[in-house]
Formats: sequence, structure tokens, C-alpha cells
Amino acid sequence: MAVCVELDGFNFVPITRASLCCCRLRPCYKPPILSRPTLKSNPLRVAFDGVPRLPIRARENRRLYFSSPNRHSHSLNSIVAEESDDIKRTGDSKEVLGVADDDSEMMERFQSVEKKRSSGSQLKKRIVFGLAIGIGVGGVVLAGGAVFTVAVAAAVFAAAREYFELVRSRGIAAGMTPPPRYVSRVCSVICALMPLLALYFGHIDVSVTSAAFIVAMALLLQRGIPRFAQLSSAMFGLFYCGYLPCFWVKLRCGLSAPALNTKIGSAWPVLLGGSAQWTVGLVATLISFSSIIAADTFAFLGGKTFGRTPLTNISPKKTWEGVFAGLTGCIITTLALSKLFCWPTSLLSAAAFGFLNFVGSLFGDLIESMIKRDAGVKDSGSLIPGHGGILDRVDSYVFTGALAYSFVKAFLPLYGV
Repeated sequence: MAVCVELDGFNFVPITRASLCCCRLRPCYKPPILSRPTLKSNPLRVAFDGVPRLPIRARENRRLYFSSPNRHSHSLNSIVAEESDDIKRTGDSKEVLGVADDDSEMMERFQSVEKKRSSGSQLKKRIVFGLAIGIGVGGVVLAGGAVFTVAVAAAVFAAAREYFELVRSRGIAAGMTPPPRYVSRVCSVICALMPLLALYFGHIDVSVTSAAFIVAMALLLQRGIPRFAQLSSAMFGLFYCGYLPCFWVKLRCGLSAPALNTKIGSAWPVLLGGSAQWTVGLVATLISFSSIIAADTFAFLGGKTFGRTPLTNISPKKTWEGVFAGLTGCIITTLALSKLFCWPTSLLSAAAFGFLNFVGSLFGDLIESMIKRDAGVKDSGSLIPGHGGILDRVDSYVFTGALAYSFVKAFLPLYGV
């Protein structure tokens, strides 16, 4: 029975007789099959009867020591002891192990190849899930009404759960007292109910004040001494995760004036709602969503290609070059879609609408980056593979809905028609 050990500097990785057997109750006396390691293949594996048993990290110039069945006296422990003594005498582990000078370079190349492979798979997963989310969100926006509101409520509930988990994380909780867990759960449920109440009542003022009163009373009546940090973090959670997303419901479902100049509406199938489906709220929501996606994409590509000047310490990877690229892409997308949908009719209004969308998306992204930085985490969660949590995806939309609704409602005559 052959026994193999890999010497990695001073760290020895033994392979016992039991680990080399396909069945512990029935020893195997066939010699191990060692596949030749290459940079493009999997790591070296020991196999018996075609069944891989134990992965071994191996390099081309590393020595593997074997003791044959006829040399039982030369045990595994004696091999390790002899090599350890040789290392101590020579003081150079590379000479004892027979490792060439370019071994570290080869390992660096191997690690770089593995890193590129993992990053490529991560990018592929990100693109696939991003396209799936985009198609799903597009269908929800076109449906509108209760479908859109329920989808917003579900996203708000998940985002609120992630927000309060970040508040309770070690990085933030070390400098403050987080709200009790039952208060966090109550706040998450209240945030999810706010979009539904906004659709039913048409406004959200009463629901927000009532929710704030309920949360404040729950904090004051808790066991122990209430802290102002608990109240402030809970109130900001209601505002950030509950109040602000309601403006998307008011924008999509509240602005029901027909988009008279939209040519797509006149050719829209009757089974899907006909021309009445194309309202100002639908057109404004589609343009806002598309401009935010364009802003994120252009900012990422521009920052990665031309980024030199950091924007802020909150997010070190963001650069001024990326900001200008994102702003340009957002305004160009808004102008192109305004020509397609014939809304708004003024190019100046369309450019201003695109500028507000970009400012809202950038501000929301920085706010979420600040929360994650204080919490000491990279992602707010792991709900979406390749993207992180739900807050990582909707951070650019949190403040944009309020700005878009206020702009259309207050600054566009006749809603831009």
C-alpha cells in the first residue's frame, strides 16, 4: 500500500492509509493514480478504481514521497521527521523540497487564472440574473395597479429586513444601541404595508405618522432604558425603507392621465389594456427605470476605463469620471426615450428629468454605501446571486421615485402632455 505526503514548507499534509481506501472496512492495495497537474486542469487528485478520494495541492517542481509496501519499517512519521531535520540543518526549505526558484511565479500565475475564472463566472451569473430581474420588473411596471404595488411591497419588506440587520451588525451596534428585534420586525411589516396603503388611500401622510407613533410607543414601553439611537435608527428605517418607495406607487398608479402623444399606446393590443394602459405614470416610470439602469451602466464602464479621481471616501471605487459618464448616459437615455414616447414634449424638461433621476440614483447609492461601510460589510445580503442583497439593487431607486413624482406633479404643466 503506497502512502504519500506533500511537504509544503514546514506544513505537512499526511495522507493516511484509511483515507486512501475506497472502503474503510475493505483496504485497497492498488497503487494510487496521480493525474499530472496543469494550469488549465483541476488540482492533483488521488484516485483508486477511478474514484477520487482526496484532493492534493501540488506543484510541478514539488517532491512527493512514497513508501512502498515492502518498506513498512520506513513509516510516514520517519519520513516527516527526516525531512524536518533536513530543513532545520539547511535552513532552506526550497532546497530540501526541490522547489525551483520560479515555483512561486508559477503559483501566482495559477492563482491569477483561478481568480479570472471565478470573476468570469461571477460576471456571467450577474448578467443572467440581471436580465431576468430586468424582464420581470418590466412586466410588473407594464401591469401596474395591484401587481406593481404588491411587488413594491415585497421588495420593501426584504429591504427593511436587510436594513435592520445592518443596524444590528457589529460595526454599527458597537457605537450605539440597536432597536429590539421585535421592533425591527414590526417596522419591516409596517414598511411593507405602506405601499398598499398608498394605493388604497392615494396618500401616505396618515400612515407614516401613525407608524411613527406606534414605533415610538413600542420603544418607550420596552423593558430596560430606551435609547435615542434606537428611536433614530427605527425612524430612519421607516423613512428610508417605507416612506420613500411609496412615491413609486404614486408615480405609476397615481398619475393616471393618458399619454396622448404616445404612438405606442395607439397600437397597443386591447387584450393588454389598449391605449388607456399608456398613462403619464407608466411612461414616466419606464423612463425613470431605464435612465437609472443607463446611469449605473455608463458610470461603471466610464469609471473602470477612465476613472482616476476618487469621488468620496464613502465609496472609494466611485470616481468623478464615472459620475460624468453616468450623467451623460442618463441624460442621453432620457432624451432618446422622450422622443420615442413623445413625453415630455419639451427637450429641456426631458433633460431636467434625466438630471434629477441621476442625482437621485447617485445619492441613494452613496447613502447605502455609507450604511454598509459603517456596518463593515460588502453586501447588504445574499438574496440575489451575483448581486448581493435587495438593498444593493434598489439603492439607486429609493430617492429617485420621490424626485421624479415631485418633478412631474409640480414642475411639468399638464403633466408634460
